[in-house]
Amino acid sequence: MRSAKDLIVKPIRASIGNQKCIDLHYSGKYVRNSQIHFGVFLDGKLEGVMQFGPPINKKGSMSIVEGTRWDGMLELNRMAFSDVLPRNSESRAMAVAFRVIKKQYPQIEWVLSFSDATQCGDGAIYRASGFVLTDIRKSKALRRNPATGEVMHDIQAHHLMIKKDFRAWPRLEGFQLRYIKFLNEAARSRLAVSVLPFSAIDELGARMYRGSKPSVGSVESDTPAIQAGEGGATPTSTLQTKEAHG
Repeated sequence: MRSAKDLIVKPIRASIGNQKCIDLHYSGKYVRNSQIHFGVFLDGKLEGVMQFGPPINKKGSMSIVEGTRWDGMLELNRMAFSDVLPRNSESRAMAVAFRVIKKQYPQIEWVLSFSDATQCGDGAIYRASGFVLTDIRKSKALRRNPATGEVMHDIQAHHLMIKKDFRAWPRLEGFQLRYIKFLNEAARSRLAVSVLPFSAIDELGARMYRGSKPSVGSVESDTPAIQAGEGGATPTSTLQTKEAHG
């Protein structure tokens, strides 16, 4: 039986990473401004990808940790894994990627990512991987095109210049959670926002597992079986695949 220790995680070309996101992620999209791409291989076959790059609102994001240099942080823009990968693959893959980033880009002090508890999960994989939870808020940015069924973020609608039509689409109700992983522990003392206890997820009703809301106190996480996701560049799913949404 294969385990997460059997994975090979290494940098790949952007074109390969982008195509893998198209193949695996339920949105069929990749993040265009991603700068660092990691492939996740099992038995020599590419079965997952992680894309890192700047957040859309980089200036605002940088203020989360005071004194962050312009090149001092990244966002995990997207993470998409196939459903053949073994349990705990995300944790293993992120750990390897973070080690590589720390070595090759020592100026990067922290990594930002979002978990979409509107369509996917509440970020159990981040909690298991040493991220801290810094924000839980009701999502107001996602709407569904009634004609196509496509879910769109308001920033994307702005860029496509369809804001007027977008506002008439039904809004998706749910939550967005913000997580931070410190690659340089010294930066933690400069965190300008509060760290929230993980118990706040249940207290605010933001729990979600693979697109559904489990019962309070459930041990379910968004890590096993069907995996894949997207970080917060246009915050939608963090751990979900095409197969899960049909």
